[in-house]
Amino acid sequence: MSTVPTFRDFEEFWPYYLGEHANLTNRVLHFVGTSCVILLTVAAVVSMEPRLFFSLPVFGYGFAWVGHFLVEKNRPATFKHPLWSLRGDFRMYGRMLRGQLWTTAPARQA
Repeated sequence: MSTVPTFRDFEEFWPYYLGEHANLTNRVLHFVGTSCVILLTVAAVVSMEPRLFFSLPVFGYGFAWVGHFLVEKNRPATFKHPLWSLRGDFRMYGRMLRGQLWTTAPARQA
């Protein structure tokens, strides 16, 4: 598993983030996990059941970590850049919703 470089800002981090999610199966697992997080958040608010919020990390991180450790074979960038990784996840999710990023990305340059 590779080390995570440092970045000046999110836009510099974004290509690295995409490279860490080059495998389509990993991207799909992230998409499913993020979808679950969004649906659970809505369900918690609508049902006024705050205990549902406790399941958010299980779904959000569960699918993503399976994608990283078992599929992509890398360490999630969230360990070093948690906020940029969260932002990257939602950017990737949005682009997938718009029909972009449904292919395997080219390998990241070292």
